[in-house]
Amino acid sequence: MYIHLGDDFVVSTRDIVGIFDFKAKMSPIVEEFLKKQKHKVVPSVNGTPKSIVVTVQNIYYSPLSSSTLKKRAQFMFEIDS
Repeated sequence: MYIHLGDDFVVSTRDIVGIFDFKAKMSPIVEEFLKKQKHKVVPSVNGTPKSIVVTVQNIYYSPLSSSTLKKRAQFMFEIDS
């Protein structure tokens, strides 16, 4: 199944590694990770980013909250089962 991340981005739920609140970016560990993976970052186009979605291939800054995305992912996981 697929999940809509906002900004016309849709990813497979199987490719999602993690969904994080954008405030987590303040953490030194997350900051270092994002710095090393900056070539994979896809910034949010519409609005300010509220969450970070890490997939196998890219890192998306989403205008949707992490709780909304987690609910969508959980819903899609239940449908797959």
